[in-house]
Amino acid sequence: MFSIFGVPVDAAYHVVSGFTGVLTPVLGGLAAVTAIIAFTMTVRILLVPLSLRALRGQAIQARLAPQLLALRQRYARQPERLQREMSALQAREGTSLFAGFAPLLLQWPFLSVMYLLFRSPQVGGQPNTLLSHDLFGVPLGMHWLSGAGPVSTQGAVFLGVFALLAGLCWLSARLARRMTAQPGQAQASKPRAGQAQAGQAGSGLLIRALPYLTVVIAAFAPLAAGIYLLTSLTWSLGERKLFFWRTARGR
Repeated sequence: MFSIFGVPVDAAYHVVSGFTGVLTPVLGGLAAVTAIIAFTMTVRILLVPLSLRALRGQAIQARLAPQLLALRQRYARQPERLQREMSALQAREGTSLFAGFAPLLLQWPFLSVMYLLFRSPQVGGQPNTLLSHDLFGVPLGMHWLSGAGPVSTQGAVFLGVFALLAGLCWLSARLARRMTAQPGQAQASKPRAGQAQAGQAGSGLLIRALPYLTVVIAAFAPLAAGIYLLTSLTWSLGERKLFFWRTARGR
């Protein structure tokens, strides 16, 4: 185990194993899975301020889209001036092109800790008892390509997780498109609409495409990490829907 992650992994082990011990009398074999879900929700609660800030940033980017398009048309032959004007506009509004990426980046340390926790036979010099837990017979420390292989009963559990992740990614991307749609877009001329689409493709497309990487990550990570990703993505979708609903009501 990398020493830089030693303390976080040890702390996560005590949290998850503590949750598991408390939940076992009630949930039995599902206690460890529920503990991972509880751990993930705790992490997401801690990140709520940053998540809300990112969502506000994305909403501001959508509102600024017509002004950004006008700047691109005005300074199309002056890329340095265009960059300065766009940066100034975004600074005045308190946002940036990368406003929506902070929560995604901050997820990586926690996901890494979960990965290492369920790949480590020992934690803090003691046997890792969490590795003895499973979901529908699949050990939480197993990944898709290990054990009986991808085409097996155990592989079917992973495929179910992948399918759920892909479905959540699709819903998240669909909601992101609704959040960034402009009220007057339907009345815009075809050339103008095409230019607007090209202008917003950078950060918008990346934000919508990034969630699909979770499916790829889950294919090479322990099942426990897949459960973490599934819970975190569900939380993100709920946050986004709530923010969109409250924003729509405030119009």
